Amino acid sequence: MTAIPIAGIERRPAPPDRTKALSRDQIADLFALKVALREQALWRMLYETCARAEEILTLDVDDLLPDDKRGKVVSKGGATDWVHWQSGTAQLLPRLTKGRNTGPVFLTTRKAPARTATRDKCRTTGRARLSYRRAAELFEFHTRALANPGVTGPDELELLGGWTLHQLRHSALTHEAEDGTNTPTLLARSRHASVRSLERYARPGVDAVADHVASRDPAAARRKHR
Repeated sequence: MTAIPIAGIERRPAPPDRTKALSRDQIADLFALKVALREQALWRMLYETCARAEEILTLDVDDLLPDDKRGKVVSKGGATDWVHWQSGTAQLLPRLTKGRNTGPVFLTTRKAPARTATRDKCRTTGRARLSYRRAAELFEFHTRALANPGVTGPDELELLGGWTLHQLRHSALTHEAEDGTNTPTLLARSRHASVRSLERYARPGVDAVADHVASRDPAAARRKHR
């Protein structure tokens, strides 16, 4: 039986997700953070692909089709599928994978332990595949200040915590829904099987609702046509 790569990605048990989508300004602030190339590429890719973090972390270099801006992933249940990205990710991936033709796209910074499975180890660098646990920890750490504006004390920020990796997927799908992306395309982007599964992601944010209401304000329309 062929092993399912996604099974090798660690994930801590988590309560049902009730997080809200990040605003577009928050996403812009996130991408402006001065962090390592690996984190820049991972966060961009998660947002631009609307993919689950586990799926992106199982990507190998030879799963990527850079010219087509897409990659082959193993989804929930072991199905093979494709994720698509945009220019931000396309500019970062070549730098991240330079000199490597096989092995995990996202690697740890240290040499892999001897017990590491062959498929989770880069033959070129000797480093291991980045785990979900570590990726989530780093994202939460780096986003504490963004998640808690006005709080500057390290001890207080640690208690309050930062954002979750899932919020990138949630935010991307919400922003696409706000932009008018149709339901079939949203289903394809999210790779959900039903519209019901998609509902919690496709809820317009506060700013989008405010813009919608303002655009339908009769007084504003009259002023525009004077």
